[in-house]
Amino acid sequence: MCAVLIGGMDRLRKDYMHAAGTLGFDLKIFTGQERSLKKQLGEPDMIILCTGKISHAARQEAFKYADDRAIPLEMIHSSGVSALKRCLEGRA
Repeated sequence: MCAVLIGGMDRLRKDYMHAAGTLGFDLKIFTGQERSLKKQLGEPDMIILCTGKISHAARQEAFKYADDRAIPLEMIHSSGVSALKRCLEGRA
């Protein structure tokens, strides 16, 4: 399965990738500062938003993208690795 994480912290990128890999997910990570996310997201099986670490515009763009394509969208406030694991374990 492929998941997209929008938000989070750059310094935890490797930890996010490792945690997702152990649960059988391919993970794309965007810090929320990128321009035009919709061109880069592809067709993921789910989108995860770290709500405390993204801009309002990136959040709105992710919501619209997920809604238009009927992709499940999960929101987590914490940008920690354990919060990501709990979110992915519910989908594995």
